[in-house]
Amino acid sequence: MDSRTVALIRTTFKAVAAEEGGPEKLARSFYAILFTEHPQVRDFFPAALDAQRDRLVRAIAYTVDRLEEPDRLLPFLAQLGRDHRKYGVTAEHYAAVGKSLQTALCAYAGTELWTDEVERAWNEGIGVIADTMIGAAEREDTPPYWTGTVIEHREVLQNLAIVRLRLDQPMQYAAGQYLSVQIPSRPRMWRYMSPAVPANDQGEIEFHVRAVTGGWVSPSMVGHTVVGDQWLLGSPLGGLGVLRNTRRKMLMVGCGTGIAPLRAQLMAMTKRRSNPRVQLYVGGHHPCDLYDLQTLSELAVANRWLTVTPVVESSENPWWFYDSDDRPRELPGLEPRRVGQIGKVVAAEGPWDDRDVQIVGSPSMVQTTKFRLMAAGTPTKNIRHDPLF
Repeated sequence: MDSRTVALIRTTFKAVAAEEGGPEKLARSFYAILFTEHPQVRDFFPAALDAQRDRLVRAIAYTVDRLEEPDRLLPFLAQLGRDHRKYGVTAEHYAAVGKSLQTALCAYAGTELWTDEVERAWNEGIGVIADTMIGAAEREDTPPYWTGTVIEHREVLQNLAIVRLRLDQPMQYAAGQYLSVQIPSRPRMWRYMSPAVPANDQGEIEFHVRAVTGGWVSPSMVGHTVVGDQWLLGSPLGGLGVLRNTRRKMLMVGCGTGIAPLRAQLMAMTKRRSNPRVQLYVGGHHPCDLYDLQTLSELAVANRWLTVTPVVESSENPWWFYDSDDRPRELPGLEPRRVGQIGKVVAAEGPWDDRDVQIVGSPSMVQTTKFRLMAAGTPTKNIRHDPLF
């Protein structure tokens, strides 16, 4: 797409999104049009669409912001195309979605903004997106989804569990990638999760799950999963990872269960002959939130290229946490624990302008940490994180 086409698409979307309630109204209108004009696609979506509507708008915004970066956007769209095979979607469904989105945008943009030229720009943009996703799906020879049987479910905190599954066949994914997951009690409610271990020939995979208050899926994963349950897993997504043979030092920042994709990468790196220096900051609200320090301690002791620094916002555990031996324990290989907001702590201990940076955690944590690092002099191009949707 040329710069004029990109500018028209971006201007239209941002104008609609800037209106009060614009993103929510756009999403509601889109789904109403889609389900009215193409009722057969309703079965692809969950009964409750609140989370889906938010994800739609964030996904459009993510794509629109990267239209001038085809080297980054097209591989991402190809991954989405391979992942969408789990729904059984066809080219006809992509056309229905594209037409419904344009109709919704036109309704909110108005005749002054939605000109023939703008319509042609959106036609071209949606065409590129659909063609990329369809083409990638058609070329893929892996399963549309994997079935994983739960072989261990262990609650490590009141609201956090570690779940291990054995897949019906091994899955090849890069350490640091994430997958869409569906559990039997929440059909059609796919959630993105990052494996906490590298891919292996045994087909075993591990997820760290925190129950989100008011969430539809994660509380069930934590509180009701039992051994023998069967989960469905989509194709791998995302571009985090440490390149082989790189000499650039790394800064990794993970909060809560965001440690999972970083942990998987570190485990994969231990199999290599040489690695760059890695500084890992792992954070949580309370000391008990640093639930995987034992593993990180063992990795740091065995690998001199790794430095691990724990960070907590409060030095005291919450009232509900009980441990028969809750005395502070010093684990070997770890730096002294810092107290403070993790983004602020990391930025203050820089500069990190010579590092490749990865940030994993909640969207607000990622954005705050990224902003603080940029303000402290870390180039934006050096900072990586997964899409925040």
